[in-house]
Amino acid sequence: MQINCPESVSPFVIRLSQRGINNLKTKGNMQTDKNLVVELETPRFEDGKLLLIAGLRERLTDDTENIPALWQRFVPYIGNVPGQVDHIAYGVSLFKADGSCGCEYYLAGVEVSDFSRLPGELSQLRIPAHKYAVFPHLEHVSRLWNTIDAIGRKWLPNSGYEVAANAPGFFERYDENFDPQTGTGGMEVWMPIKA
Repeated sequence: MQINCPESVSPFVIRLSQRGINNLKTKGNMQTDKNLVVELETPRFEDGKLLLIAGLRERLTDDTENIPALWQRFVPYIGNVPGQVDHIAYGVSLFKADGSCGCEYYLAGVEVSDFSRLPGELSQLRIPAHKYAVFPHLEHVSRLWNTIDAIGRKWLPNSGYEVAANAPGFFERYDENFDPQTGTGGMEVWMPIKA
């Protein structure tokens, strides 16, 4: 199945407009600790290129912990996806554009050069070129939602920037320094912003 990002809206746009930032929901063991003070690093800004992402996609529900399980199912594909560009992995949150059913999807994937040789079980995601604010995540992966929450609660309202509405929402980027055994290193959150 191919997904085009203009059919999806940023999670911040959906959550801020429909539920408000105070009701930001998290998934399973990726709970936001409201008592934890997260000091965000100053973001760098990147002009991101078009990304073709292939991976496993799953619908998320509020009472499941399926993101870690999805990654466990996807890990054997890393390095074995036809047309894979490098060993960087991406976690992308997707929302329906109209928000009518509140469906939320998460895709664990890698960048590919094209979609022509992918096995049928992998979803396809085309992320258009955007300008991004890029935030390093220096804690354990289970605390990633704390960084995402701090971006939405602290940085975004005070930054003078707005989230790009025709983007997939933020994505997580895991480079070669990410250690799946310790859950640390090489993680960034890429937030699409209006140029």
